[in-house]
Amino acid sequence: MTIKYIHHSCFVVENDDAVLVFDYWKDTPDELLGRTLFQTDKQIYFIVSHFHEDHFNADILNWCHTNGKDPIYLISYDTVKRRHINKNLPAAILHPGENYQDEILKLHAYRSTDVGISILVTLSDGTTIFHTGDLNNWYFPEDDGEHLKITADEMEGMYLSIIKNIYTDIKEIDHVMFPVDPRLGKEAMRGPIQWLSKIDTKHFYPMHFWEDKDFVASNIIAIKEIFPKVDFVF
Repeated sequence: MTIKYIHHSCFVVENDDAVLVFDYWKDTPDELLGRTLFQTDKQIYFIVSHFHEDHFNADILNWCHTNGKDPIYLISYDTVKRRHINKNLPAAILHPGENYQDEILKLHAYRSTDVGISILVTLSDGTTIFHTGDLNNWYFPEDDGEHLKITADEMEGMYLSIIKNIYTDIKEIDHVMFPVDPRLGKEAMRGPIQWLSKIDTKHFYPMHFWEDKDFVASNIIAIKEIFPKVDFVF
């Protein structure tokens, strides 16, 4: 299995059976996903955590497979509503607590601390992948009127409650894609540390860092000693 980071919160996971595309927004000069993705005969899944423009690009609804096999769209309920998606697509519309399953994978949707869902995928070989979408402890400074909709303590309580729900279902996850957002400043690793302290994670992939790679690198280095068994992939 391979996992390729594309841009922002988009990853492409590929195994012998399928290609999974999480939260496609746009290509970068180095990763031209839109031009190269359909050079495969494997089943393609587009998985969308929520409607925000940096997590959903409507172009994915128009991409056609070269062998005529339709992609399968696994889309959060808010994306369908807010982006007026045609419900006749080969798609599953997912609310928190709901599932999708076929012979290749099964998916369970969890809550988010923002809009939409966070996503646990289990492949047919048992490999587990968690894409958090915008699930994080968005612990913005109290005076940040642009981002803060609830108090920092309320945000933390909601976040820890969701982690507890996830931990009830699964104690160990192979691959986790998680926001490390520079806008949180010194609190950017608060959510990741709380996650890693609770859920045994083998491979951790930072995302949602607005192209500030230096910020991510310095923060990952700072917590490697706390979690020596975790493979930080960046």
